[in-house]
Amino acid sequence: MDPVFAVFVAALVTALATGLGPLPFLIWRSMTPKAVSVCNGIAAGLMIAASFSLLQEGADLGPIRTIFGLIGGLLFIALSHKLIERREDFHIREIRGADAIKMLMIVGIMTLHSAAEGVGVGVAFAGEDNLGGFITAAIAVHNIPEGLAIALVLVPRGARVWQAMGWSVFSSLPQPVLAVPSFMFVAYFTPFLPVGLGLAAGAMIWMTLSELIPEALENAASPMIASAVTMSIAGMLLFELMLRAF
Repeated sequence: MDPVFAVFVAALVTALATGLGPLPFLIWRSMTPKAVSVCNGIAAGLMIAASFSLLQEGADLGPIRTIFGLIGGLLFIALSHKLIERREDFHIREIRGADAIKMLMIVGIMTLHSAAEGVGVGVAFAGEDNLGGFITAAIAVHNIPEGLAIALVLVPRGARVWQAMGWSVFSSLPQPVLAVPSFMFVAYFTPFLPVGLGLAAGAMIWMTLSELIPEALENAASPMIASAVTMSIAGMLLFELMLRAF
């Protein structure tokens, strides 16, 4: 198989894996306001855990560039939120107002995240040994809870399960798009990888602390939300440890 095509297929698999995340909502459909708050807490925990994984990976490659990326992510997402919020008529299909803004923001943030992962896949395939195959498998499995995080925000706000699956896959499309040029021009893309990782982490941390956790506390007690956030962080870290063990 042509190496460039192999890289594209591998990255496409990681993108499609994100669509598996919303599958639990095929069973669990009706939610009380408290359940929606718990969903926000779980999504927040998953995003916090993913953020610090990105920061750790970026720091190993270039700590200063990762910090600049982190600050850039903060500025980018805060400015984007302010600009979108000014549009009073903003809507996504029948979903309007604050819920539509949160849906757009979560998909946008995960798309930033996926862009960094796409570069990572391409760079890994350009390296030695079987690193590309390992990174592809790890990101594919890792993308499933990230798809779940997207669904936890979208479905309680009125999106259908198939729409959540579609948006999840859409958010990961930068992976096959960027993996190929990263593989072909690895020397040019590698220095920007820590910046991209920091950028995605900064955006996710901002979204979590500014939107998801405050909204989660509206219909559930803080100890319950704190437990949901902490347990989802623990679950995500355990998930990553199991990936590394295999």
